[in-house]
Amino acid sequence: MTSKKEEVSPLLHKVIIVGSGSTGKSALTLQFMYDEFVEDYEPTKADSYQKKVVLDGEEVQIDILDTAGEEDYAAIRDNYFRSGEGFLCVFSITQDESLQAAKEFREQIVRVKGKETIPFILVGNKSDLTDRRAVTLANARAQAEEWKVPYVETSAKTRENVDKVFFDLMREIRARKMDTDGNNKKEKDKPRKKIKCTIL
Repeated sequence: MTSKKEEVSPLLHKVIIVGSGSTGKSALTLQFMYDEFVEDYEPTKADSYQKKVVLDGEEVQIDILDTAGEEDYAAIRDNYFRSGEGFLCVFSITQDESLQAAKEFREQIVRVKGKETIPFILVGNKSDLTDRRAVTLANARAQAEEWKVPYVETSAKTRENVDKVFFDLMREIRARKMDTDGNNKKEKDKPRKKIKCTIL
C-alpha cells in the first residue's frame, strides 16, 4: 500500500462584503459562487460561502461573508470586521444614499481594524442600470481616491467585473500577508537587546 501524500490545504482568504440593503451584495456573491443571477432575494442576516479558486496559478480558498445591510445587525458587525482580511464595500450606482452609507461602513471598519490601510475595494454595483444612475463615475472615483482604494463598477446581472473584484481583493490580501510574513521574519532575525534588570 502506498501512503497518500498529505494534502496541503490551500491558503484561505477571508473576504467580507459590506454595504447598505438592496445594493446587490448577495447577488454579486451568488453570481461569483454559482454563476447565476438571483433577482429576488430575501434580506440577508449573514451568509457564509467557501469556494476553491485558482489565483494566479495557485489554488486558494476564498471564505466570503455576505453581511446584512440593515441597521438591526450593526452590533454584530464589529465581530465580522475583526475576522475579515479584506473588504468589498458595495453601493448601488442608482442610489446616492448607498454611497453615503458606504462612508459609514468604511469608518466602522477602520475603527475596528485600527488602521486605514486594509485590503478594501469600493464597488459600484448595478452598472447595467446606467439610465437610472444617481452616482456619477467622477463622484465614486473621487471617494475611492480619498480613501486611496480601487474603485470598480460591477453588474451582478451581466456578470461584468464580478470575478475581477473578488480576485483583485484576494491579490491585495495575499500581498498584505506576504508583507506581514516578511516583516515578522525581519523582526525574528534582529538580534535581541539584553534588558538589564535592577533589583530593588
